[in-house]
Amino acid sequence: MEDQKPEELMARFEELAALEHEFEDVEEEIIRKAEALHAPLYKKRAEFVANIPHFWSLVFEQAPPEIDNFIQPTDSKVFAECLTTFEVSRFELHDPNGSPRSFSLKFGFSDNEYFEDKVLEKKFWFRKTKDWQGLVSEPVKINWKKDQDLTDGQTDAAYQLGELRKKLAADTSNGAARKEEAKSKEYKQLAQKIETATDASVSFFALFSFVSGYRWVSAEESQQAAKGEKERFEKIQRGEKVDEEDEDEEDPQDYQEIEVFPGGDEVATIIAEDMWPNAIKYYKATFDEDEDDEELSDLDVMDASDDDDEGEDQEPVDIRTLVGKGRKTGQEPPAKKQRKA
Repeated sequence: MEDQKPEELMARFEELAALEHEFEDVEEEIIRKAEALHAPLYKKRAEFVANIPHFWSLVFEQAPPEIDNFIQPTDSKVFAECLTTFEVSRFELHDPNGSPRSFSLKFGFSDNEYFEDKVLEKKFWFRKTKDWQGLVSEPVKINWKKDQDLTDGQTDAAYQLGELRKKLAADTSNGAARKEEAKSKEYKQLAQKIETATDASVSFFALFSFVSGYRWVSAEESQQAAKGEKERFEKIQRGEKVDEEDEDEEDPQDYQEIEVFPGGDEVATIIAEDMWPNAIKYYKATFDEDEDDEELSDLDVMDASDDDDEGEDQEPVDIRTLVGKGRKTGQEPPAKKQRKA
């Protein structure tokens, strides 16, 4: 095979990029069709689990290591005692200006000692720039009760910066505008709070402050980038010559210094694409009789403690008996997976 000239090689790369874009279009259509097929099943499942105590608490108790590593003991206590409902929705599924890859995580809670909110919803938008694409999100306000903030003020600081960002309504494709945000009091306070945090463990609830693994990207910047990308690939498909894209001016600002929950997009994606559709599988894993781990689950410990308060003569309450699956004589309670060190 003869060596190709640089311009010919570049043309082949452009054609491959256009083909990759077609694959992405197909993947998005698959998401739309899968959601349409799953919708009635999710509705039926919701009706079933509404009558199963602690269903979602037990699902998150059996979370895969990628999630479980972020669920601290106090987080587990909140889930065990207060998590009542959970839902994932693709809120831009049919939005021509949005993406079916966007989704939201909605957690429902009963009254608890930590925060006032009955519902905490976190939205993740799939957006693009000229040289990046991925999930971005806005910080969510958690109304913590006095001295009960599990994130040590980081969620509040992230929310304040998010509100400033909305107020400024800056063009995120403009490097100068981003620099102005970085000069703000809110930006510096959040960066300092993260830098001086003494607790090495990140609470799962810090996920509600996640913004981006890159930087915040506005809907306007994303739509502009998507439009330019589409026009470029249409020219390639017609065999027309396209000019080389202008590279964005390198931005020296490290926006990850204000990211409260690094890797939050990966955690959220696993929850949405694995735990949500496979919730029944995770729930059933709680009752796996072949588990070798002898450690009591958080929920069993909680129920046992409640029974101790009521009297030592009463038998411990087994969560499984509440959902119609009693324990055989001598059988150990379901085990919670060991957390990695």
